[in-house]
Parts: sequence; structure tokens; C-alpha cells
Amino acid sequence: MSYAPFPVPQDPDDLSLFLNDELRRIASAISQLAQTNFPATHAEPIRPRDGDVRNADGTDWNPGSGKGLYYFDGTSWTKL
Repeated sequence: MSYAPFPVPQDPDDLSLFLNDELRRIASAISQLAQTNFPATHAEPIRPRDGDVRNADGTDWNPGSGKGLYYFDGTSWTKL
């Protein structure tokens, strides 16, 4: 889950409810980050970016050291 803020209400009376909802949504997004799951990836991403983390299946896609989690440093994949 990602977080994108909703538009701020025009009516100041609605601001308190809006802020409570936004803070709840932010907390939910943070909580889900702590429970991240990396499903097996069967192919290298087309355009990997520095900082990407992927779970290589080790068969269809083997970045070098078999099945497992890999980190992309901008140049190559490193097994974690």
C-alpha cells in the first residue's frame, strides 16, 4: 500500500476529521511497510533503480547466487 494525501477540505470545520483520517491512513501505510512480503520474481526488472529489492526465484531469474533476496546498487544485484 502506498500513501497519497486526499485533498484538504475547504471548510475549516471539516479539518479535524480530515486530519484524523489522514493520520490513520499514514499509520496504516507505515504498518504495512513493516510487514513487507517479497514474492518470488521470475525475471529481472526491465529498469531496476538504485535501492530496489527483489526476491529472485533462482531458476527463471538468477542474479548470481541462486534463490533469495537481492539489492540493486545502481550497477549490479547483490544477495542479502
